[in-house]
Amino acid sequence: MTSVGSKTRIKWEGDSQKRIGDWPKEARQDAGLELHRLDSFEETLDSKPMGKSAPDISELRNEHLGVWYRRLYAPRAGWVYVLHCFNKKTNKTSLRDLNLAKDRFDIVRARKDKPLNKKEERSA
Repeated sequence: MTSVGSKTRIKWEGDSQKRIGDWPKEARQDAGLELHRLDSFEETLDSKPMGKSAPDISELRNEHLGVWYRRLYAPRAGWVYVLHCFNKKTNKTSLRDLNLAKDRFDIVRARKDKPLNKKEERSA
C-alpha cells in the first residue's frame, strides 16, 4: 500500500513492490519510469490491456537481457493499483500470473478505498 501522506497515486498490492526490488537495476529503473508516467497521467511507452479475460487490468512491459519484466495494474477511482510484478522468458502471460492479479483486484474492489480527492492529485 501507499504510505500515509504520500503524494503518489500508486498503490502496491501483495508483494508487488518487493518483487520489483529483486529485479536488476536497469529493469527497476525502466519499471519506475513507466510507473512515474502513469502516476503523472502521461502515456506509457509499452502498455496493453489484458483483454476479455481481465478487461480492467493492463500490463506494463519491458525487456532486459532476454527477460521480460511485467507489471499488471488497474486504474480505479483515481488510484493506480499495481497488482502483480513478475518476469518471464516468453512473451505470453501465464494464466497463473493473470489470475493472481485478478484475485488482488477483487480484494481492491471489496476494500472500497476512498476515491482520490482531486485536491490530493499531483498536477500533470
